Amino acid sequence: MSGSSDVMGVAEDLADQFLRVTKRYLPHLARLCLISTFLEDGIRMWFQWNEQRDYINMSWGCGFFLAVMFVLINMLGQLASCVLVLARKFVPYACFGLFGIIFMQTVAYSILWDLKFLMRNLALGGGLLLLLAESRSDGKSMFAGVPTVNDNSPRQYMQLGGRVLLVLMFMTLLHFEASTFTIFQDIFGMVLIILVAIGFKTKLAALTLVIWLFILNMIQNAFWTIPTFRPLHDFLKYDFFQTMSVIGGLLLVVALGPGGVSMDEHKKKW
Repeated sequence: MSGSSDVMGVAEDLADQFLRVTKRYLPHLARLCLISTFLEDGIRMWFQWNEQRDYINMSWGCGFFLAVMFVLINMLGQLASCVLVLARKFVPYACFGLFGIIFMQTVAYSILWDLKFLMRNLALGGGLLLLLAESRSDGKSMFAGVPTVNDNSPRQYMQLGGRVLLVLMFMTLLHFEASTFTIFQDIFGMVLIILVAIGFKTKLAALTLVIWLFILNMIQNAFWTIPTFRPLHDFLKYDFFQTMSVIGGLLLVVALGPGGVSMDEHKKKW
């Protein structure tokens, strides 16, 4: 038992050391990762304008004009919101704009009936909730363990909602196969994401999950190895950037801490 405690203590010390070294850059990296899927999608709509317009027109029979307006709103809404987030200007408005984009795409692309894609979109919404919570901070309490605002503030519940929604992203990565490695991968990942959701050992669990998801993402969604003319290239690219956005959300969990509605916070009161 003491051996496990010693290992956990060393791991937490390494996590704290990592945060001290990267505290100036981590929030910026988190925001960049989080908006990466929206940025990529906006750029893709620019280069695949005709294909996107024709798909909407054929799927919904809405006519040329409405199809053009849909693609235009999606493209400009995503790119403009990403610029605002990176510039740290009007971040709440940018987040609400991206929430609107998620809703529009969920309806337009019939994602509502595809459980995997719906869960991933909800996880993206969780990342945006964390971004909203970060935008409400006063800039002095950017890291876990530092006292923040009152536990009953909306910011605390945004952090809780964001953490819980991030669980959905990992649920889409479960394989339920009978191989030893797959079983280990599923159990290991589930333990980590549950720790993040309930806010226990949050910094360590979130950092470990970032590394774990990044490795899985590079292996399973290596779209750069697939020729661009193959449909698989776009599918893997989509999954890759969505996973990067969830990684960005987890990095924000590290930067913000779990918030008042968490086991880590309540332990300080015991």
